[in-house]
Amino acid sequence: MFVLNRKSIIGCMLIVVWIGSSVTVTGQTTQPFYSLPQLTDSALQYYPSIMSKQALIASAKAGIMDAKHAALPSLQVHDQITMATANGVTGTFLPLGIAIPTAGGITADNNSQAASGNLGMIYSQYELYNFGLNKARVEDAKANEKFSEADYAKESYLLKLNVANYYLALLKNIQQLGVEQDNVRRYETLFSVIRAQTASGLKPGVDSSLAKAELAKARINLNNQSDVVLRLREQLSMLTGIPIQRLNVDTAVGRFNNLIQQNNFSNAIDTLGNPLIDYYQQIKNRYMAQGKLIQKTYQPKIYLAGGFWGRGSSIDYQDQYKTIGTGFGYQRYNYALGLAFTYNLFDGIHRKDQMAVNKFATQSSDYDLQQQKLYLSNAYQKSLASIDIIQKNLQEIPIQLQSARDAYHQKVAQYNAGLINLIDLTNSAFVLYRSQTDYIQTITNWLQANLDKSAAAGTIDSFIQTIK
Repeated sequence: MFVLNRKSIIGCMLIVVWIGSSVTVTGQTTQPFYSLPQLTDSALQYYPSIMSKQALIASAKAGIMDAKHAALPSLQVHDQITMATANGVTGTFLPLGIAIPTAGGITADNNSQAASGNLGMIYSQYELYNFGLNKARVEDAKANEKFSEADYAKESYLLKLNVANYYLALLKNIQQLGVEQDNVRRYETLFSVIRAQTASGLKPGVDSSLAKAELAKARINLNNQSDVVLRLREQLSMLTGIPIQRLNVDTAVGRFNNLIQQNNFSNAIDTLGNPLIDYYQQIKNRYMAQGKLIQKTYQPKIYLAGGFWGRGSSIDYQDQYKTIGTGFGYQRYNYALGLAFTYNLFDGIHRKDQMAVNKFATQSSDYDLQQQKLYLSNAYQKSLASIDIIQKNLQEIPIQLQSARDAYHQKVAQYNAGLINLIDLTNSAFVLYRSQTDYIQTITNWLQANLDKSAAAGTIDSFIQTIK
């Protein structure tokens, strides 16, 4: 009959330690994974600020129709029935304030007797020629529409970038959670082994206390890392509208090995289609359109005007007051058709002032555009430099990780044989822990650097589709 002695039990427990030295993440759900394109699509359909920008685009489109309709002629229909006196005097007054005109004969005294009257008219006025003002209004409205579309594109672009950043952060921290779980399992097994050895008198009691302290520290790190993962899930849930219970992403970093080897992310800079640049370009274009509108607003105007009206009164042509009812009908009819030219001689001053305001605003928008291009170019170059360094590190990481695993396994065996102390063993465990962390850090840093490069280059959609 085969009987396990104490050393055999310890040896079996050490095998468990070796098996537990690889990075794994427990607690994964069976729900399907959300890919990065799915997360960004969900955010674009859910996030309120995107809906707000879409509403502003619809408003800008309505503004174009309003600008086009501003060229329509006015057509006013008016009718009024009055009961009033008709005492007139000779004289002229300027059209200031409120004055009610009176049509009637001039008498020696005021007559308080009321007379009825009726006035109906149709009057139309049309800006026959306004030196390009109508076109300038429409072009200004179109510039506002393009700005609204650029604002929406920029907001969508930043939202996709934000989701991608949180996706990579969640990927990194879930992997780090696996490292912390692995570290806890290592120390749990070591503590069990050491406790058995100290109980049998093979090791000093202080080793058990030190191992227990390291185990407590590992559990604290695991709890803290779990909190970080939870907060990232909550943030990603807030951006995408996906309930946190269903928000599950594929955290396997091994799926990026081919991507890292191929390194086929686009290196081209899309200066024309980059929403972060186009937004500032459209701000400048809008100011330029406003400048043209200002110029046209203060041009002369030529009006075509015409009217037809009828009038009745209970006072006849001999100044005799008839019955009230006789004034409710129309007794006289007239029409008029004419051209009118209007120009305010001080409009030149107003135009000059407003053009100065618009000029400096346009200059400011141009400086903002240059600054954005400079910032994105700098960010792009920094990302390229980071990618170059990280790719060199990726060649060393497998060596570091494998060496740390081998060293840890050897130290476990040496400690069990009594050749080293607990300090040497825990140091090797820490080196393995740090190597696993560096492995995850390097891969996710490579992904993050490529995301930053794509964001600066205006090719974030390509990055998202490549990651999946």
